[in-house]
Amino acid sequence: MIVDKANAALDSVYAADTPEALADAYAAWAATYDSETASLGYLLPFLITAWVARHVPAGDGPLLDAGCGTGLSGPSLKALGYRDIAGLDLSDDMLKIAGSRNAYSELKQAMLGGPLPWPDGHFRAFFSTGVFTISHAPASALHELVRMTRKGGHAIFTVRDQVFASGGFQAVFDELEQAKTWRPVEQSPWFRCYAIAEPDALVKTFVFEVV
Repeated sequence: MIVDKANAALDSVYAADTPEALADAYAAWAATYDSETASLGYLLPFLITAWVARHVPAGDGPLLDAGCGTGLSGPSLKALGYRDIAGLDLSDDMLKIAGSRNAYSELKQAMLGGPLPWPDGHFRAFFSTGVFTISHAPASALHELVRMTRKGGHAIFTVRDQVFASGGFQAVFDELEQAKTWRPVEQSPWFRCYAIAEPDALVKTFVFEVV
């Protein structure tokens, strides 16, 4: 059953204890990722476009899809008038699928939490969904993402409830705010990231302006 396969794949990525194990788990999942996450009612790659559209005028760019996976967000943003979107992901297999969507101006393989291959202030905004979650990117990755975002640009991303406190996200938020690197703009209430399954899996969307 497709839902059972999706749940098994989720268990595999959440259980990954090294970047290599996580990359291997996504390599194994890449070919069926879209259909299996759709069976769970996965909302985030599509819902994030609402926050992007609220804070970034159509046509502005470039944007960075940080942890783009198979590129589910790209076509929706392209349809809304965003033409200059870069994507990064740790999985080459996922990036190959993202490239087939003809929605990204460039795609690069990189691991969030380490150095990223763009210069300071390159992006108008970055957005990220499903990345700040169990066994995935650390809160410290926000420093590098903000480095690449220009002043007046936006950081738009979701954080899973299970890692928000344990992962030290509030401490990183406070550090960046106290350093006058960004300021808070908006945050959503906690909401379900799967419309059909996993009713206890909650996320919150955060929006900051880089200053």
